[in-house]
Amino acid sequence: MEFYPALSKHADVDVLLSGIQGDLELPFPVKYKRHGLSFVFGKNGGIDYLRTALSLKPLRFIRDVWGIDLKPYDLVVNDFEPITAWACRFARKDCVALSHQAAFLSKKTPRPSHKNWFAEFVFKHFAPANRKVGLHFASYDDFIFTPIVRSEIRSLVTAYDPAEAVVYLPAYDHTVLIEQLLPITKVRWSIFSKHATAISTVGSITVYPIGRERWIDKLKLAQYAIVGGGFEGSSEMLFLKKKVMVLPMSDQYEQLCNAEALRQMGVHIVRAIDENFTNRVRRWVDEATVIDVNFPRQSDKIIAEVLYT
Repeated sequence: MEFYPALSKHADVDVLLSGIQGDLELPFPVKYKRHGLSFVFGKNGGIDYLRTALSLKPLRFIRDVWGIDLKPYDLVVNDFEPITAWACRFARKDCVALSHQAAFLSKKTPRPSHKNWFAEFVFKHFAPANRKVGLHFASYDDFIFTPIVRSEIRSLVTAYDPAEAVVYLPAYDHTVLIEQLLPITKVRWSIFSKHATAISTVGSITVYPIGRERWIDKLKLAQYAIVGGGFEGSSEMLFLKKKVMVLPMSDQYEQLCNAEALRQMGVHIVRAIDENFTNRVRRWVDEATVIDVNFPRQSDKIIAEVLYT
């Protein structure tokens, strides 16, 4: 959403989108849509491996890789997307990995104490590229930039209410979250759920279906935010100076790496929703502080790195 208009100042840009887990509507044309490869979120904090396996279509993936005509293009900019990455590899086309995942190609990027060697293999080979530009919470290496915060978030005018909190944990069903958060009445909870189809209210909790405008409205007010270990969401909460709690997916290695980086920054990390979760959240609400970060606007600098280096 940020790089398309920046790239369009320098080149004619076509967009390919693959995967089945996207929630955001994109404000620009998408020329190619492909099934791709995706993990499917479960409802209890992890990946639904059965639904993930059933969603895989290896023959379609192979056809899509070989079916993409890259001849009209001088460069492919890839956000950890496997179809165009492998198509570039076979066609010997210049491909730049511009992604958070590219940051994990550096050994300097934080990892949890126990490395997942299969996941490390995936970082290297899922979407191969001949150049890399990584994004992370800090510039851990010379090719890593700090997060690109959406212009919509940068320009957001906030009026924090100490009694407002937002929750976005897509790997959990909202019924699980309601049970845990209902006893904590000191704040009003706005839960945004992939599994909700209508707005509902229980006590001090309101559940909303995923929706950009309502999410932005709640972000303007919320002092607290509980989010998963995804990179963009965590980055935006830190930039907006929310008091943040992060709950990474239990079996998603990238999120566990993000959680370790955030822990080193002083962010409150919770590993699971268990019998102690409600008390941990209650203490966090009472004791949470804002983490000071510096995420400068640097889209133009990154575009120069991608196009002219």
